[in-house]
Amino acid sequence: MLVTQISVFLENKSGRLAEVTRTLREAGVDIRALVIADTTEYGILRMIVDQPAKAQEVLTNQGFTVSATHVIAIAIPNLPGQLDVALEILSEGSISVDYLYAYIGRVTDDAVVIIRVQNPQLALEKLEKSSIRVLSTKEVYGI
Repeated sequence: MLVTQISVFLENKSGRLAEVTRTLREAGVDIRALVIADTTEYGILRMIVDQPAKAQEVLTNQGFTVSATHVIAIAIPNLPGQLDVALEILSEGSISVDYLYAYIGRVTDDAVVIIRVQNPQLALEKLEKSSIRVLSTKEVYGI
């Protein structure tokens, strides 16, 4: 199952990230996970939120450049080496990982790993055939 990730283009200037979080707070959108990749001039804020369509709408209405991307969310035991197990499955399937980030879920002690790959359908097939638990949108947005 694919999960929707919201990406926001941000100029590197004071207060710009706070504008995003304020907009989401005022709209009642909860951020589940986020990561920022930046350069000296701009950054890309990638987020998993509980209401991705609403987040995209309110941020766009506030003038932000926003896009939605499909990513995979997996749950792995929060133990040494478990991320390697998941990545080996993808590597053996010749699936390239564009980026990933992780967080600890609220409900379990598992780590939730968000993965962006070139071929998400193939990645899903490989992961689902293994012992890796692929999370549903309901699980991810509700964490």
